[in-house]
Amino acid sequence: MGFKDRCNRFLYWVQPNVTVTSPEDFRGRDVNTWDMEEIKVRFADLIDDEEHEYQPNALQRTLGQAWDTFRLPPKQRRFMQKLDANILLYALLSFFIKTLDNSNISNAYVSGMREDLNLYGNERNLFTTLFNCGYLIGAIPSQVILNRVRPSVWIPTCEFIWSGLVMAIAGCNSARPIYGIRFMIGFFESVAYPGLALVLGSWYRPSELAKRMELYDAAWAIASMFSGYIQAGVYSSMNGLAGFAGWQWLFIIDGIISFPIAWLGYYSIPDFPKNNHSLYLSELEREYSYVRMELVGRKAPKKLTFRRFIDMFRSWRPYAFLLPWCLFNINDTTGYFTLWLDSLKIGSLRRFTVQQVNLIPTGGYAISLVVGYLSANISDRVGHRWAFIIHAASWCFLGNLLLAIWDIPYGLKFFAFFCPDIGYSSWGMMLAWSAEVFQDDTELRGMLPAVGSTISYAINAWLPNVIFPTEHAPQYKTGKGYQIISGLLVLEILGVLFMLFMWKREVRLKGRVINKYGLAVDAEEAIILNTVGGETIQQQEKGLYAISTREIHESSEGKSVEILDGVEPVSMKGSDSDSDADVIKQEKM
Repeated sequence: MGFKDRCNRFLYWVQPNVTVTSPEDFRGRDVNTWDMEEIKVRFADLIDDEEHEYQPNALQRTLGQAWDTFRLPPKQRRFMQKLDANILLYALLSFFIKTLDNSNISNAYVSGMREDLNLYGNERNLFTTLFNCGYLIGAIPSQVILNRVRPSVWIPTCEFIWSGLVMAIAGCNSARPIYGIRFMIGFFESVAYPGLALVLGSWYRPSELAKRMELYDAAWAIASMFSGYIQAGVYSSMNGLAGFAGWQWLFIIDGIISFPIAWLGYYSIPDFPKNNHSLYLSELEREYSYVRMELVGRKAPKKLTFRRFIDMFRSWRPYAFLLPWCLFNINDTTGYFTLWLDSLKIGSLRRFTVQQVNLIPTGGYAISLVVGYLSANISDRVGHRWAFIIHAASWCFLGNLLLAIWDIPYGLKFFAFFCPDIGYSSWGMMLAWSAEVFQDDTELRGMLPAVGSTISYAINAWLPNVIFPTEHAPQYKTGKGYQIISGLLVLEILGVLFMLFMWKREVRLKGRVINKYGLAVDAEEAIILNTVGGETIQQQEKGLYAISTREIHESSEGKSVEILDGVEPVSMKGSDSDSDADVIKQEKM
């Protein structure tokens, strides 16, 4: 094998031919040749015996209310714990440190950086603007690169680079070099959020995904809660140590924390199920990872060409997703709570101290974490996403509507400021929903959050200055900020309903069916993956529901399979423990 071939094997995960270890390897076979009985035999060491239904004990049932793996049979529980301990843990740590690395410029600015570097102009705003510009420019190219370079290589490498750049700020003696560094930090950080969301969506099934995506999305709240405490501790204990000011140590310590997490990414990110190179999974587990996601209907990645990229935007899909996604990012009003608290007076005295003004809004982060996880957990159990997304947006609308009225009781105004924290907590489900609605196009799933972030950053660069001018805080009468956001939130809810309508329309027009996981798949594929030994599918027992306007007739070893017309899709109630043993058991009924 030459040097070029070795490089391609190391970097590329999109390969024309999948390397298989045996003729029985499902990764090298067409899905039309699969047989459920054969799957059961091949993965007997990973799929628990369906002849003896597993009954979790009382402790496992209790813990299972919070985390689904506790309810699973032993073999599948061990497999899922491997995924959580690597993929999910790294995603949380990476997003946590990304938030710290991004927010430390504000902490450093008020911790001596302003005085030492003579930053008394508009430098602080320019630091943020240059970071946003780097993010805007890097978001889409990073996802294109991710289609050519393995995620386990590209994402940790970008994290190494931006961590080194964060440390480099400590050596700057003026604002000019910081401008360029902040731009590059934004560029390399742009791959992290959409890239890791794509990986998570490729490895977890519908009954597993929302709560994990919600935890991932909530890492920013955890980082926001603790970043101030971490930065304050570093500054107070290390200011002047080794000749460095406290604000310089902030950047140095953040970089030092980031490097081990970046190293962990090379090990923990398993790429994608079909072409994964994870060291912590055995060869059989790698094959099983691919099979379990194919049974759901989640498709493997394909090469992203220029024509495919253009064709993505000729469909309804990107526009239906981007409308609510961008509006969600634009409609964030949680940052204005502190300005209202700071404006409150008792006579000529402040009603709250500076410390209280900074601490009171952190209660919203705690509310966000609790409500977000509970909503995601319930969503995984009942199998719905869109209803919870609308529920979340409704809380945001209620809070902003009350603030638009403004002349309301003091306690109700406190409630209004906390409402957006309740709503924004559940938006991670939008990523989970898109991973399922667009599960037949991996590249689209990765591209959409990147495009959405680009549009959102571009709009947020000017819109808040227009509708929330600081000099008119906290009511913003001239900008009509809360009134405009209330209207945009109505549009956001309509956008979610539009995406739901267009998805159902596409499923109906393409004659797809809803499988037992609540996901739309091609009828032929559903028939093959739900037939054992040539037996005919029994529609109600197998969980296949037609949503086409015509009858679909297929043939399996001479037996007709009919999916009746006009049956609407149903939820996945009771599917939160969708073990493969359950699938096989149903096939044998």
